[in-house]
Amino acid sequence: MVIGTWATLRFSLLAPDPPVNPEDLCEIFREHTVWYDYASNSQKRWGTPIATQMAFVYYESSFRSHAQPPRTRLWGFIPWRRPTTAYGYAQALDPAWGEYLAANGDGLFTVRTDMEYALDFVGWYNHLTHRELDIAFHKPRELYLAYHEGRGGYARKSFTRKPAVTALAAKVQNRAFRYDNQLKSCEQEFQCWRWYQFWPFCG
Repeated sequence: MVIGTWATLRFSLLAPDPPVNPEDLCEIFREHTVWYDYASNSQKRWGTPIATQMAFVYYESSFRSHAQPPRTRLWGFIPWRRPTTAYGYAQALDPAWGEYLAANGDGLFTVRTDMEYALDFVGWYNHLTHRELDIAFHKPRELYLAYHEGRGGYARKSFTRKPAVTALAAKVQNRAFRYDNQLKSCEQEFQCWRWYQFWPFCG
């Protein structure tokens, strides 16, 4: 437990600042180029498009590595418990994160405050959603509803009673499509960014 806490603190301290221009995926990747590699690796491994992964992170944490839900207030003014255990870039809950670690290796430095593992988690979760609920990877709205409500909640259509959640899922979809269009204009930059890579052998 102490080791895990230390690893989380280490990555929180070393995590980069949120992107200056989160509205433009090209600018996000120009500022944090390695994030493209992480998202690309997750897409290759699990199937979720890069733009959809990044749209999830935009709305889950605003690209803040240590994001957590605000604490509730006891008697209206005393800081109290947080409403959920959501944490990190992907706002992964403790139970889901535990399942991810069990399925993919409980590494010392596999923490929610590291974008590499946050994006891999999003991809892994959506892979299970695709497999269990037959939701296509090109449907970010439905993927996000299952991500937010859990696959069981999605199957029960719990979101139909939550207009705020359905509105948020629509925003995720719009941003995913917008990010995807942006990425088409600049992706080659990030496929050839290392000194030893050159087009067309790094696509």
